[in-house]
Amino acid sequence: MTPDEHWLDPGPFLRGVAWLEHGRPVRADPADTARLPWDTGERAALPIGVRLEFTAGPGAHAVEVRYRAAVPGRADALRDLAHHFALWDRSGRLAEVVTEPAAEAVVRIGLPAGGGPFTLHPPEAQAPEVLGLRGVGGPLAPAPAAPRWVVHGDSITEGWWSTRPPHGWPAVAGRALGWDAVNLGYAGGACGELATAEQLSALPADALTLAFGTNCWSRAPFSAPLLYETTRAFLDIVRQGHPRTPLLLLSPVLRPDAERTPNRLGATLGALRDAMERAVRERIAAGDGRLVLLPGRDLLAPAHLADGLHPNDEGHRVLGLAVAEALRRGGLADAVMGAAAGAGTSAEPGARAEPGAIATRGDAADPADPADPAGLPV
Repeated sequence: MTPDEHWLDPGPFLRGVAWLEHGRPVRADPADTARLPWDTGERAALPIGVRLEFTAGPGAHAVEVRYRAAVPGRADALRDLAHHFALWDRSGRLAEVVTEPAAEAVVRIGLPAGGGPFTLHPPEAQAPEVLGLRGVGGPLAPAPAAPRWVVHGDSITEGWWSTRPPHGWPAVAGRALGWDAVNLGYAGGACGELATAEQLSALPADALTLAFGTNCWSRAPFSAPLLYETTRAFLDIVRQGHPRTPLLLLSPVLRPDAERTPNRLGATLGALRDAMERAVRERIAAGDGRLVLLPGRDLLAPAHLADGLHPNDEGHRVLGLAVAEALRRGGLADAVMGAAAGAGTSAEPGARAEPGAIATRGDAADPADPADPAGLPV
C-alpha cells in the first residue's frame, strides 16, 4: 500500500480484539500458547468475533476493505470456499457480499443510508488480516468505543452452527447491550484450563462471562467434585486480576444425550452443571457482589439445537438475549455502563481497563493455519 491510495489504518476500527501478534488479532496470549491444549491454540488463531465498526460521513455510499487471507493449501477442501462479508447497521439490516477466494483482495460493500454506525464481519474461516479500509463517496470514522466484554467458552460460544458470524450468541448479546464482545470461545476446549484463567485474569475487560463445562462431560471427562473444584479455582484466578469486574457465569445449556447419561467417571451433565452452579452460589454467598449465575439448563429447548448439541440461529438468538437480560437483571450492565459514563464509585467495577485496550505481543510464532471446524467436538 502506498500513501496515495488513501487507505485508512484498520486499527482504530477493529473491535473484538483480545491480543495482537505481529499486527494480527489472535484469541489467546501468543506468549503463553505452549501451556494450552494444541487444539485451543489452533482455534485461537482464527479471529472469531473480530470485526470493523465505523460511521459514514456525507456522501459515503460504500466501504472498500483490503485484506489478506490465509488461503488453505492446494489439497485443502476449503481452498475454493468463497469469502463472505456481512454488514449490519443499527436497525438490524444485513447486507452481504460474497467474493471469490484469493490470497489478497479488495472487496466493496454498499452502505445503507443513515450513516451508521455499521459493523462489518470479515470471513472468519479464512483468518483474514485487514490491511486497510476507505469510504467510497465520503469519509469513514471509527465508531465510538464501547465497554469491553470478554466472553470465554467452547464451540457454542465460538458460534458453531450459526449461519453467519453476527448470529452467534456473544454477537447477539453484544449488540443488545451495546458492548464490544471479545469472543474467546474455543471449540473442543474450555474445560476450565487454569492457564486460560490466568490469561483472562491479565486481559483488560469491563465485564466478563464464562460459559464452559459441556466438554467436561465427554471431551475431557470430569467427575462432579472435580468440576466443582475446577470452577472454584478458575474463579479465584480470574478474580485475582479482576477483583470487582462484573462477571456472569453461564452453566452448560441443554444437551439431551448427556443430561442423564454417566460419562467415564460416572457424572451426568446434570450433575456436572449442579456442581458448577454450587461453586458459583457459594462464592456469591461469601460476598462476591459482582458475580451472577445464569443456569443454562432451561434456556434452550430441543428445537433450538441444530445437531442435538449446538444451537441453530434461533437458539443463538435466544441464548444471547437471555445472557443480556441476566446481565441487566443482575445489575452488572448498570455497573459497566455507569463506570463507562463516569458515574460515582459505587458503580465503578474494579480492575477496569480503558475500552478497546488490547494486549499486544510480537515475539511469538505466527498463528497456525485455520482448521475446518467440521467434525470437532463442542
